[in-house]
Amino acid sequence: MTLPATLAARAREFADQALAENSRRAYRADWQHYTDWCRSHGLDPLPAGPEQVATYLTSMAETHKRATIERRLVTIGQAHKLRGLPWVPAHPTVRAAMRGMFRRYGRPKKQAAALGVPETLQIVSACEGTVAALRDRALFLISFAGAFRRSEVARIRFEDLVFRDGAVEVFLPQSKGDQEGEGTIVHVLAGGNSATCPVVALQRWLQAAPTEGYVFRAVRAGGTVMDDGLHPDSIGRIVQKRAAEAGLVAGSRERISAHGFRAGFITEAYRQGSRDEEIMSHSRHRDLKTMRGYVRRSKLSDNHPGRNLGL
Repeated sequence: MTLPATLAARAREFADQALAENSRRAYRADWQHYTDWCRSHGLDPLPAGPEQVATYLTSMAETHKRATIERRLVTIGQAHKLRGLPWVPAHPTVRAAMRGMFRRYGRPKKQAAALGVPETLQIVSACEGTVAALRDRALFLISFAGAFRRSEVARIRFEDLVFRDGAVEVFLPQSKGDQEGEGTIVHVLAGGNSATCPVVALQRWLQAAPTEGYVFRAVRAGGTVMDDGLHPDSIGRIVQKRAAEAGLVAGSRERISAHGFRAGFITEAYRQGSRDEEIMSHSRHRDLKTMRGYVRRSKLSDNHPGRNLGL
């Protein structure tokens, strides 16, 4: 039996769309890098034996981060699986090479610094006096209060917002934890201080922005609000720019990023005594271990097992 070519092509297209856009972009770049390396060494990309894979990964030992090398190994594995080729990710040749290179060249991963309430208020303090500042105040406060991923907040449209007494409901048609597109509603509560309330900040921004299409848009230097929505990567750069203006500096093993608002919300919620299921419901996490991985600062204080040692 021969499968119709058009249906087979659509199946491959849908399989590709099962991943988030950021993941697809990273995997495409990884695959291009691997195939270029194979071409330069006269090798066929597929199928790839363990020695070929180990040699490729080793070629990046001194120049690439551990996360990049690990992701490229996953990319090669996915290519094998999609083509029905045998794949053994834990092959001793590959694992031994990775352990050796990480032992010699490995550097600690820099995590997103958790931007809790103090850090969020500090970075918001740098957003004053311009139309872009109105946008950024709303962007940061909504990102924190809604525990949004940057990809989620970038896709919010005006028609996705419903203002209620004391809250705004944000409908997400799709997110990382909802790849099937069932949609979810995130309730962002109003704050007690109008100067730092996420709902008030959003309303003030919407008075300056068009009331249709994407909520968070590019703004020209002169204050003109553009039609195009912000790209997730642009949101990260805006956060870093405003953090620098506010004098906010991350620790030596951390980095300032848009993801810090999400990490900060979860950390603050733990500190305030919220239950796991309450936090996961708001942050749209499906895996408890992943969600708890965000909790950093609270572990150093209230929840630390050494707090009652009597020293």
